[in-house]
Amino acid sequence: MYFVVKVTSGQERIAATMLQSRASKVSLPIYSIMVVEGMRGYIIVEAEDEVAARAFVTKERNIRGILPKPLSSEEVNKLLEVKTYAQEIEKGDTVEFSSGPFKGYKAKVLKVDDSKDEITVELMDVVVPIPITTKTSTAKVLQKAPKNS
Repeated sequence: MYFVVKVTSGQERIAATMLQSRASKVSLPIYSIMVVEGMRGYIIVEAEDEVAARAFVTKERNIRGILPKPLSSEEVNKLLEVKTYAQEIEKGDTVEFSSGPFKGYKAKVLKVDDSKDEITVELMDVVVPIPITTKTSTAKVLQKAPKNS
């Protein structure tokens, strides 16, 4: 069974790491701990039953409680589905920022980190080019890098 655990917003990964280290020390039927992107203030714990889940998370820092209704496997699978972006940003592409402090600026992509959903870019039309790392979602592709055949 999957249980939604309320945690301090922004502390999801820290809470999951603390629970993971605790899981190896206690003999409770806990099977997995998940941090889902986009679910701020919540993590998911897979446990045998609600009693085990509640016993596991009580008295832990950054944990605010468990929601009363467990999630079904179908609901968890929907949350964990890999969402593909309409655009794939690759090294060498020219992008334009659509939000954030660099909105309207154009940049050349130096590096793409898919695991963190980040790109490292170098701003164009600036006196001193400085590499900047930002979220992929803040940029849109203006021009694809030429393919070498």
